[in-house]
Amino acid sequence: MMKNKRSILILNFLPVLVAMASLSAAHTQQPAQTKQADQIPVMDGEAGPCSVEFTVTDAQGKPLLNALISVHIAYGLGGVRKLDTGLYTNAEGKGKFIGLPAKVHKPPLQFRATKDDLAGIASYNPASECQAKHSIVMEKKTK
Repeated sequence: MMKNKRSILILNFLPVLVAMASLSAAHTQQPAQTKQADQIPVMDGEAGPCSVEFTVTDAQGKPLLNALISVHIAYGLGGVRKLDTGLYTNAEGKGKFIGLPAKVHKPPLQFRATKDDLAGIASYNPASECQAKHSIVMEKKTK
């Protein structure tokens, strides 16, 4: 009877022990979480094998955090398939698009970056450079 009560007591506290172990593990892994925060944001278009990575900076070359990079992609026979997507850059001004189609309707693609009163454009043709890295220099928008 005493052994049965001990088993029940252990089973009642098991979820608490597991939660405490999880919190302890999460606390010791904090540097890894900080490292993950610096990872390059990725947007997967799931439309093909190509990718392009961008570094967004201001006119002085300073990387821009949370700049929105957006693109409109028409692909497929006659451009009937469409993909409108975007992502925000990390603290290093980086963002990456993967899963882009190798053939697009009316190339090159125009990737537009915006943040506050800044804007910039980069052209990318997946047919000639399926895996690419580009920079976007942001300047004040003209009215």
